[in-house]
Amino acid sequence: MALFDIFSKGKKETLDKGLEKTKETIFSKISRAVAGKSKVDDDVLDELEEVLVTSDVGVNTTLKIIERIEDRVARDKYVSTDELTRILREEIANLLTENHSSDLEEFSVPEGQKPYTIMVVGVNGVGKTTTIGKLAHQFKEKGLSVYLGAADTFRAAAVEQLVVWGERVGVPVVKQKMGSDPASVAFDTLSSAKANNADVAIIDTAGRLHNKINLMNELTKIKNVMQKVVPGAPHEVLLVLDGSTGQNAFEQAKQFTAATEVTALAITKLDGTAKGGVVIGISDQFKIPVKYIGLGEGIDDLQVFQRKTFVDSLFSE
Repeated sequence: MALFDIFSKGKKETLDKGLEKTKETIFSKISRAVAGKSKVDDDVLDELEEVLVTSDVGVNTTLKIIERIEDRVARDKYVSTDELTRILREEIANLLTENHSSDLEEFSVPEGQKPYTIMVVGVNGVGKTTTIGKLAHQFKEKGLSVYLGAADTFRAAAVEQLVVWGERVGVPVVKQKMGSDPASVAFDTLSSAKANNADVAIIDTAGRLHNKINLMNELTKIKNVMQKVVPGAPHEVLLVLDGSTGQNAFEQAKQFTAATEVTALAITKLDGTAKGGVVIGISDQFKIPVKYIGLGEGIDDLQVFQRKTFVDSLFSE
């Protein structure tokens, strides 16, 4: 199947629109960096380095990109500033592709593995519950049955929001009274999902970024209880990060990857922010696949992250 078939025109337009502010910021900075220059020299590379760092790509990833462009300039002898954007796009796409085998990384339910369980983690306010609702919608669209577990029992708003999403998408939500043991909610959710032969169970967890020991203990307890119901659960631990927070998203990723075994990332709120470069840095630095990006409030605005398509959209004139 052609990539265009998988990534429809409508989704490409949503991606382009969602990245507008980031694109405008990066292009204006690059334009200033190459003003009055005819070729890419050391001064242009120094300016480009600053452009990428201030666009929230991150220092380590920026240095890798600059090194690759330096190699291209040395090899090709003369590289005009007009070619810089094309080379930048190619090298970033290559960098992000090298550590991943596929450009289509959405969650898929393996045959004979029911329920497929996803534990979702992240601090309050990053769009965690919304991401869960949109994921549930995507699974439902594929004809799969889904159960949601409201294991963020410390905030009434979190439980209520998940219930609203459950009603909107048409999937059951398992909940208990406020202050209940989150692991108990996870246990009940998986038990219900298993008893009803559900395909997928998604567990929301508390978004408190307290000290690492408490966070680790709480998440480990939830995982251990889940495994009593479904061996090997959770099959995925999805960390949701708010892309609009830029470098803060890096720090949250460090905290949560230290506290639990994160297997996938979702980066939300990329529409309306100029910090979309953070996706490049996080994808490169953590070697954990970015599976989804959030580009708006609509139920279909959670997209599968496709590295080449993302970079092409970010650096297209």
